[in-house]
Amino acid sequence: MHRRPVLAALAAAALPRRGIAQATDFPSRAVTMVVAFPPGGQGDVVARPVAAGLERLWRQPVPVVNRPGAAGEVGNAAVARAAPDGHTLLMGLSSLAVIPEAARLFGRQPAYELDQFAPIALFTADPTFLAVPASAPWQTLEEFLADAKRRPGQIAYSSSGNYGALHVPMAMLTTAAGLDLLHVPFQGGGPALTALLSGQVMALASGPGPITPHLRSGAVRVLASWGARRIPGFESVPTLQERGFATAEYYIWAGAFAPAGTPAPLRESLRQGMAAVARDPDVQRALAAAGNGLDYRDGEAFDAFLRTDTARLVQAVQRIGKVE
Repeated sequence: MHRRPVLAALAAAALPRRGIAQATDFPSRAVTMVVAFPPGGQGDVVARPVAAGLERLWRQPVPVVNRPGAAGEVGNAAVARAAPDGHTLLMGLSSLAVIPEAARLFGRQPAYELDQFAPIALFTADPTFLAVPASAPWQTLEEFLADAKRRPGQIAYSSSGNYGALHVPMAMLTTAAGLDLLHVPFQGGGPALTALLSGQVMALASGPGPITPHLRSGAVRVLASWGARRIPGFESVPTLQERGFATAEYYIWAGAFAPAGTPAPLRESLRQGMAAVARDPDVQRALAAAGNGLDYRDGEAFDAFLRTDTARLVQAVQRIGKVE
């Protein structure tokens, strides 16, 4: 009569030990880090030094796999459906929370939901800049806004796709300022930046990482930022909020996620690995050289950040409405 409860208790007690053994052995093979955009954008710029640091730490390959499409929806959904064994990760951007809300605007079933991901670690959270070519006639934000109002629909800007991480901040600005700009979507931040540099478009909302080399070379200039305060090193660049656009606040962040069903011991192994990589001087130097300030958070700190930013982005998408 008493054997069944005893056996059940022994079985239950064994579960955590199996999980711990799993985590201790992790990783036993390659861990794929998916970036849902082409090379050259913010997710890619952050993923590559982080993956290199994890390879040194784990002594296992950590290939970065670019899976672009539908402003990040394709790659994000692939990781949401991946086996929750810790061997498939996503270096997600702020658009991760936006895409499902945008699908609902159009009455579509989202390809994934945010709760299908387990947040592991945030690496960067930078305000976007309003970047224009050095050859552009505008030296200030005010000149850009005035010209845009004089010539509705004639100033083109590029983005990483509808509702992507580079489209939403520009849509925030156009909505708040009553502008009519010509939106030219691409499959990712890299192609969007190439369009700016080649003169196909005249404006781009970009995180600091991808445009820093071009700022240094003098190929582009920045007119404003979407931050709540001016950015160290860019003290002369005004924020849109201080110019009267209270709702224009946007951060292009990059963080590591696993599929939601990943067991807790594996999530903890992943978190410990990410924390160690964030302390790696080579990773820190690589991020800094690319213009990204390390803003590492994990655990409750990352969860709280994600909740706050998601609420702001969902409200922004609802204000922007349908974009065909």
